[in-house]
Amino acid sequence: MKRRHFCLGALSITTMLRSRGVEAVGKLSTITRFLSAAVLLAAFCLPALPNAAGATPPYDETVRTKLQPQLETLLIGLVRDGRSLTMDGIPVFNGKDKFLPGKIAISLVEFLLSLPPNDPRLSAYLKDFRQVAQLTVDDANDSWGAYYYILALDQLRKAGLLQEAVDRLTLAKLRVRLDWRMFVDPDDFALIDHPNNYYCVALGLARLRVQMGWEDGAGAQRIYDKIADHYRRYSGDAGFADETDGEGRFDRYSVLLSAELAHHFVETNDRPPPEVLVWLRKSADVMLSRLHEDGTGFEYGRSLGPYSETAIIEVLTVAATLDVLSESEKALAYAYASRAAQRYFAFWIDPKTGSVDLWNAGRRTDDYRGKFRVLGENLSLAHQYIYTSSLWNAMGFKDTTPIENFAAALRSLPRESVTWFARGHYDRMLLTRREGDHVIGLPLINGGHSQHMHSPYFPIPFARDMLSGVAGGTRPLLVPQFSLADGTALMPLAFIQDVKVTHQGRKTTVIYRQSELDRMGGEAPIADDRLSLVSTYVFETGRITRTDVYTPKAPLDIAGTRLDFASFSTLVKAERHGVRFGGGAVTEFKLSGLDSCEAKSIQADPDYESDLGPMATRIVCSGGPRKTDGPFTISWSLSYR
Repeated sequence: MKRRHFCLGALSITTMLRSRGVEAVGKLSTITRFLSAAVLLAAFCLPALPNAAGATPPYDETVRTKLQPQLETLLIGLVRDGRSLTMDGIPVFNGKDKFLPGKIAISLVEFLLSLPPNDPRLSAYLKDFRQVAQLTVDDANDSWGAYYYILALDQLRKAGLLQEAVDRLTLAKLRVRLDWRMFVDPDDFALIDHPNNYYCVALGLARLRVQMGWEDGAGAQRIYDKIADHYRRYSGDAGFADETDGEGRFDRYSVLLSAELAHHFVETNDRPPPEVLVWLRKSADVMLSRLHEDGTGFEYGRSLGPYSETAIIEVLTVAATLDVLSESEKALAYAYASRAAQRYFAFWIDPKTGSVDLWNAGRRTDDYRGKFRVLGENLSLAHQYIYTSSLWNAMGFKDTTPIENFAAALRSLPRESVTWFARGHYDRMLLTRREGDHVIGLPLINGGHSQHMHSPYFPIPFARDMLSGVAGGTRPLLVPQFSLADGTALMPLAFIQDVKVTHQGRKTTVIYRQSELDRMGGEAPIADDRLSLVSTYVFETGRITRTDVYTPKAPLDIAGTRLDFASFSTLVKAERHGVRFGGGAVTEFKLSGLDSCEAKSIQADPDYESDLGPMATRIVCSGGPRKTDGPFTISWSLSYR
């Protein structure tokens, strides 16, 4: 195993700082950052602990021996069956996956370029690419699909294979169609019916068109200026990408975007502007705090599944490539990527079909990642693993066994961190706590247009395999829904103000207020000031408590109140205001302020299915009609092992 030559010094530094009583407890001072780095270095240098499952193989080995054969099998089927190809009973060319032609193109090119120059399969695959390009050139191929396709063409150009792989007529058609102007207005450079992250897709397209000799760099510069302005306007010095125009949707995409942005410069042989590196470092901090020993990933927001893991890989790989990470952080990031790649095949790939599975056995994903995209999901995930593995190889990690004492290295990470996304009239932030094997996130954000009503964006705690939202789900998970006598439904979701975080030992308290609740039923949040509240979260080891104090603006008729909790833990005993669990991470749930709770074991209930699989227990707490003219309190607590 390759190692860096810093082990003795790291151990000495760690010992010295600890002897002086300095501890890394998640504070962002210089000395604690220094200590955390030293502890990581020390963990990297400790003797490997016995590993019953065997050492995690090098990242590129998993890509080479597992992913590329899986990809080749898919591509052979594609070439053989053409438009009649089906996967897991789904016709692949169903017209619903608007990115598919580009994903096919980049997958074919990445596979054929992985072959040695004298490999007899190379000539055949070039002919296959020519055939598939002719087959799909007239198919819908929007935004991401266009980016993937032009990236494939540019890689063929660099390898001197473009003329052999694409005939002149097809290339002429592609030059017209692979254009950022499909979804960006060329006059004012406004996005056309796409969320903010698509500016980054447009930038990738524009920069690659320059590489292909199809246009000058003026368009790419204008697009970059739009991206930078959006960062500054809606996040300021915080340095994250609001997916909306200021509504406050900060999720996985918001953290990932800086890496995608930086990589568009890297893939076109350029270095990102300094401000992009600042944003990338902030994103890397968020992702480092989300590393799990088993390779699980990001915990809240839409479009999770295996993308919750590849997002972390992408951010940390690009950050490592640009030396935004320290050497110890690179070792940690590489170890995570290696484990996540193994997890991809152990958990996400169905051995019966050879396909990634986001849809079966109680797994639920967002509608736009429906099973109609089954081939495209396989290909885009393969691309993310392939390109990041190539970057690690270029950094000298090819055939490098990742650190085996990964758990010890993870314990050296800060136990808690607070990430501010935006501050102003409304505050947007993320609290992260590392506790044992759990990474608990509390996002105080706003899902904004189309997502505010969905539980993955609720202001509640999330943790992989313990606390989850439901993709596209609207059940009131861990927050009450008030049904008013006039038919209005209100929930405390979007309008978060004056967030304060305090620490006392290992107890953390988060307090915020909402002077308006979110009136449900519309695509966008609607502020309704008939109820206001002050919320208090208390995080302690093995326990989370939330207490809400609601105050009506005037006497208010509430027809009913409901609050749900869904758990992966199995039901043991249910009482009127509490539930005890058996197997699983959560051991107990208690609630006060409503009339009663009912708990039941569930199976095959899509309202309580996560991207990782189904919940085992559903709790519904309810309160009857009441006319309130003064403050009232609703509180819950959950305990976990």
